[in-house]
Amino acid sequence: MAGDPSHPASIEPAPASPTPATPTSPSRGPGGPSSSSSGAPLATTVLAALGIVYGDIGTSPLYSLRECFFGPHAVPPTADNVLGILSLITWSLILVVSVKYLLLILRADNDGEGGILALMALATGVGGRAPHALLILGLFGAALLYGDGMITPAISVLSAVEGLAIATKGLQHVVVPLTIAVLVGLFSLQRRGTGAIGALFGPVTLTWFAVIAVLGAPAIAGAPRVLAAVDPRHAARFFADNGAHGFLVLGAVVLVVTGGEALYADMGHFGRRPIRIAWFALVLPALLLNYFGQGALLLRDPTRAENPFYHLAPSWALYPLVVLATAATVIASQAIISGAFSLTWQAVQLGLLPRLRVVHTSEEEIGRIYIPLVNTVLLIATVALVLGFRTSASLAAAYGVAVTGTMAITTVLAFVVMRRVWQWSLARALLVSAFFLVIDGAFLSSNLVKVADGAWLPLLIGAAGLVIMSTWRRGRMLLADRLHEQAMMTFEELGRRLDEGVARAPGTGVYMTGHPEWVPAAVSRLLRALNTVHEHVVFFTIDAQRVPRVTPAERLRIEPLGHGCFRVVARYGFIEQPNIRRALAVCRQAGVSVDPSTAVYVLSPETVIPSARPGMWIWREKLFAFMARNAARPSGFYRLPAGRVLEVAGQVEI
Repeated sequence: MAGDPSHPASIEPAPASPTPATPTSPSRGPGGPSSSSSGAPLATTVLAALGIVYGDIGTSPLYSLRECFFGPHAVPPTADNVLGILSLITWSLILVVSVKYLLLILRADNDGEGGILALMALATGVGGRAPHALLILGLFGAALLYGDGMITPAISVLSAVEGLAIATKGLQHVVVPLTIAVLVGLFSLQRRGTGAIGALFGPVTLTWFAVIAVLGAPAIAGAPRVLAAVDPRHAARFFADNGAHGFLVLGAVVLVVTGGEALYADMGHFGRRPIRIAWFALVLPALLLNYFGQGALLLRDPTRAENPFYHLAPSWALYPLVVLATAATVIASQAIISGAFSLTWQAVQLGLLPRLRVVHTSEEEIGRIYIPLVNTVLLIATVALVLGFRTSASLAAAYGVAVTGTMAITTVLAFVVMRRVWQWSLARALLVSAFFLVIDGAFLSSNLVKVADGAWLPLLIGAAGLVIMSTWRRGRMLLADRLHEQAMMTFEELGRRLDEGVARAPGTGVYMTGHPEWVPAAVSRLLRALNTVHEHVVFFTIDAQRVPRVTPAERLRIEPLGHGCFRVVARYGFIEQPNIRRALAVCRQAGVSVDPSTAVYVLSPETVIPSARPGMWIWREKLFAFMARNAARPSGFYRLPAGRVLEVAGQVEI
C-alpha cells in the first residue's frame, strides 16, 4: 500500500482493490487452510494457541456465574435457578463457541486470515458493490473491539485480584491499587515486545485450565445432581419461572463466551485445526467442570454466591490461586492488547485510519508490532475504568455489550459470505444465520437494557471509532477528488513536456503516487517551479489489496514509460508491511535504473484546509484535517533511508 494522492503525505495506500482473490479459491471457501503455516509440530501449535487464543474465555469463570447470582440483575441461587443458569451456560458454550465459531465462522477465512476486518473485506469485496450499510456495520464492529480491548484487562485483572478479599477481608482496600499496578506493568512491557515471555503463555494457560478443572471436579462429586443441568429443559424452565427477569440474566450468561471473536481473529496465526483441538480436548471440558463445580457449590451452600470461583478452593490454596489467576488474566489481557495492535495495523493498511507510528518488536516476525498511541490510549482507558467502576461486577454490563455487539455483526457479515463467496442458497444461508442471530439478538438486547449500568460505554467507544474510521475513509476520497480537479497531470502530458525538453537532475527520483494513472503532484510542482525532474524516474504506487497477503509473483508490476521513466505498482495485503526498498531492489534486478540506497524519495505532502465545499460536514472536515496533520511521517512509517527524502508540499481545500 502506498503513495496516495488521497492522503496528505502522498505515500498512503491507494484505495483497496475492489476484488480480492477469486471467490472460488480453495483457501477462501469452506475448505480453506486447516493448519498453521508455520510448520511447527501440531502439539506445539496447540499449546501456543492455548496461551494466545483462549486466555479471555478461560478466565471467564472468575466472574461469569457470580454475575448471574450476585449482579445487579441477579436471580436467587435456588436449586432450580442454579440448574437453569448452568444449562444456559452449557448450551451457550456449545452453540455459540463450538458450533458458530469453531465449526462455521472459522471456515470464513480470508486467504487464511480471520477477524472482523478480514471478514468485512471478504464480504464487501466479492461479487460487485457492497451496500454502504454493510461497510458501516463492519466498521462499528471493529470499533467495538477497541471497547473490548479496554474493558477486558480491567475486568479480568480486577476479578483475579479480588480473590485477595476472599482470602483476607482486610485486603479489600488494596484490590484497586494492586490492579492498577499490574495493568501499568503490563502496558509498560509492550514497548519491549513480548517475545521473551510469550513462550510462557501456553504452559501457564495449560496450568490454569488444569487447575480450574481440578477445582470443579470434587465439588461435582459432592453434588452430582448438578449434572442434570446438561438437559436443555432446565434452561427453558428457568425462563418460564423467571420471565423478564430471567431474560435480563442473559446479559451475565453471555460473559461465558467472551473471547469467542479471538478464536476467529487468531486463525491466521495458528490455523483452524490447532484451535479446534485445543477447544474440544481441553478448554471446553475444563470450563464445564469449573462451571458445574461452582453450581454444585451453590446447590450445597447458596451463601457462596458472592464469589463461587474462589470459594471452590481450600483456604490454603487461595493465595497461590490469586497469583495464578492474575497471571492468567495478564495473559488474556496481553492477547487482547496484541489484537488491538493488529486490528489497528489492518485498519491503517485498508485506509480506515491514518498512519500511526509502529515499532516492530521482532526482526524475525513482522507481525509482532507495538503501536505507542494505541498502547497509551488503552492504558489510560483501562486505568480509568478500574478507578471509575472499582469492581469487576460493575464492569460486567459494559463488557457484555462489547462482546454481543461484535458477535451479532459477525453473523451478519458471515451471511453475506455464505451467499457471495460460498454460493449457498438463500434459504440455507437465511436458516443458519437466523438461528445464530436469534441467539446473538437475545444476548445483545439483554445487555442493551443495562445502558444506565455501564452498557453506554462500549456503545460510545463504538460510535467514536465509527466516526473516526468513516471520516478518514471519506476524507481520503474527497482529497483524491480535489487533487484530481487541480489538473493532475497524465503520463501522456508528461511525455509531451519531456519531449519539449526540461532539465534532468542527475540520479534517480522515486516519486510516490497513490494512483498509477496519475503523475504525482510533486512532479507537476517541480516542473512548474524549476522546469526539472530527475534523470531516472520511478513512479511508485503501493496498491492495497483486500486480501491478507500477496504472493511474490503478484507483488510487482513494472512498466517502462519512456524518457527514462518507469511505473511500478507494488501490491501488499492488509496484514503485510510494505517494504519499498526491497521492492525497488527487485526492480533494479529487472532492469530499472534505481539504487534504493542512493535514490531520492520524493513525496507530495498536502496540507488539508477545511472549507464549505460539498462533501462532508465541516466538523468532519476539521477532524480529518486534524488526523492528517498528526499522522506518522511517511518516511518513518515506511522506513525510507534517512537523508534521502524530498518533500514537495502543497495545500488542498476539501
